[in-house]
Amino acid sequence: MPFDHTRPLNRSDYRTLALAALGGTLEFYDFVIYVFFAAIMGQVFFPPHSPDWLVQLQTYGIFAAGYLARPLGGIVMAHFGDLQGRKRMFTLSILLMALPTFLMGLLPSYASIGIWAPLLLLLLRVLQGAAIGGEIPGAWVFVSEHVPGRRVGFACGTLTAGLTLGILLGSLVATVMHARFTPAELVDHAWRIPFLLGGVFGLCAVWLRGYLHETPIFKELAEQRALLAEWPMKRVLASHRGAMLLSMLATWLLTGGIVVVILMTPSLLGKIPEIGAEKALLANSLAVVCLSIGCVLAGSLTDRFGNGPTLLAGSALLLVACYGFYSQIAANPALLFPGYAVLGLTVGVIATVPCIMVKAFPASVRFSGLSLSYNLAYAIFGGLTPMAVAVMLKSDPLAPAHYVEALAVMGMLIGLGLSSSARRIEPQGLKANS
Repeated sequence: MPFDHTRPLNRSDYRTLALAALGGTLEFYDFVIYVFFAAIMGQVFFPPHSPDWLVQLQTYGIFAAGYLARPLGGIVMAHFGDLQGRKRMFTLSILLMALPTFLMGLLPSYASIGIWAPLLLLLLRVLQGAAIGGEIPGAWVFVSEHVPGRRVGFACGTLTAGLTLGILLGSLVATVMHARFTPAELVDHAWRIPFLLGGVFGLCAVWLRGYLHETPIFKELAEQRALLAEWPMKRVLASHRGAMLLSMLATWLLTGGIVVVILMTPSLLGKIPEIGAEKALLANSLAVVCLSIGCVLAGSLTDRFGNGPTLLAGSALLLVACYGFYSQIAANPALLFPGYAVLGLTVGVIATVPCIMVKAFPASVRFSGLSLSYNLAYAIFGGLTPMAVAVMLKSDPLAPAHYVEALAVMGMLIGLGLSSSARRIEPQGLKANS
């Protein structure tokens, strides 16, 4: 039977969203837990007498390798996801994340096997990057094709909120580990616990996803024999370059919100004497919670008002919140918690990004188009953003604010263009024959 895009959400839809979001939380924890223990990993996996700057460079270089592997993993998984089914790749991606994470917790140290230790760590990190490259686009496609077209925003917002909570889970685990163990114990053996725990989390997520079903839209494609005989990626590059450009620019906004506001800002706030590292991390946890709420809210608003108006208004609020927080926090540290909470809430506008992307590509190449655009943009902008902000900070103390504000202006322009376009893609664009 054709999929009914006008029906309300039912119990099965909520169950699918809950399982997908929980799985996303656990998998994203596996990907980010490395960064919370980067300093310790440097002591374990590199020569003990190396200069600190070299150890940091090598440690974060291995972390960056995960980002560089994302496009390749995303392209391969998306190819088979468009040809053989969303669920298979959706489940495979989390398995490919769980196993390397668990194996990281079992790796011998540099003291035991020498240069092989960092090389094995690099290999596992690359596998993690390939897995996350297929996971996030696949998750957005999966949930968007399971719900009625008029509730795609809520579905994508809920899934995005689940992914952001993976960052919070990693932060909480790191906080508990540092409180429970001494620095010497962490370096000796305790650092392994979060990675072994992540492997268990991932296997639990694999089990949970066993209860999910193939998307109705992919089933329609298969029944109508509308699956492409050629490579989906070839069709994307030949016929959907405009959708790719739009998706990559939208992803740039997403990377700015996550990388600058959520990942970089705590270390910058920790350097303010009246705040310190502990309060900065606590405020960051509050900001992540508010970000998750903002994602669900922004996604729901796209269902009611459309992608363009929601992105336009949300980007404007992000611009105001960003200016207010970064320009005032040094002089008024008391604004830390309320200011960071509001800023995190407005970063929730990033939930409009998957809503835009899943509607920009027809179902037959949706996974491939979204995956290529998102992973390519994230590899470029996710990798360059920290360096760009660091260079800007040399002459501009408010560089993080100005960088995100510029992206917010870009988001407003994209939102304005989507709002005024007579060819704006409507929820029906998710149908199998689109």
